[in-house]
Amino acid sequence: MGFLGRILGKGDDAQSEQGRGGMSKDESLAAYVIREHKQGRSVDEILEDPYLKNRASEEQRIRLLERPEVIRAIGENTAAMARERVRGS
Repeated sequence: MGFLGRILGKGDDAQSEQGRGGMSKDESLAAYVIREHKQGRSVDEILEDPYLKNRASEEQRIRLLERPEVIRAIGENTAAMARERVRGS
């Protein structure tokens, strides 16, 4: 971090709020939930995952389920899995 960043109080806090690739912590965790669910894991299993529990409080994990992109991905994935089960029967 540069001299002006330290003086203005920018840098450490801003960087700690940003995860990989400029994503916020919440965005990064939401992406994790979506990715894991697309790989076939249940939402309950993902929410109890040590990776997620170590990075988010219970309240934060609940808020993840309120994010539109998570709701959409879980719903779309659940529908796709149901279609595959119907096709397979």
